[in-house]
Amino acid sequence: MTKKLLIVDDEECILELVEACLSDIGGWTIITASSGQEALKIAQNQPVDGILLDVSMPEMDGFAVYEQLQTNLATKTIPVIFLTAKSQTSDRVRFAQMGIAGVIIKPFEPFSISHEVADLFGWDE
Repeated sequence: MTKKLLIVDDEECILELVEACLSDIGGWTIITASSGQEALKIAQNQPVDGILLDVSMPEMDGFAVYEQLQTNLATKTIPVIFLTAKSQTSDRVRFAQMGIAGVIIKPFEPFSISHEVADLFGWDE
């Protein structure tokens, strides 16, 4: 069965690149959102197998989106991978304490991101 992924990023070029890599190379169905609010609506109304979530977004950052997902029974069990340019030690400690599936650091390698996502979610390719 094809996995369905929600990709959330406020930068359109990143959204398009990740979508192309994960649909073409990974073979997954992709839904995109360009804001935290949009992502929450989609996650509540459409079943998704995982979420790639940008940390640095205006209005509602990835941390706030993740917290909202965790408080909703319908979205609480969806695994989340953070997509971020933040890779300082304090950020890594915070990520480790959150219970997310993993972190992919920008800039990422387009040809290997689908393998990285599959590994972090524990999906067989």
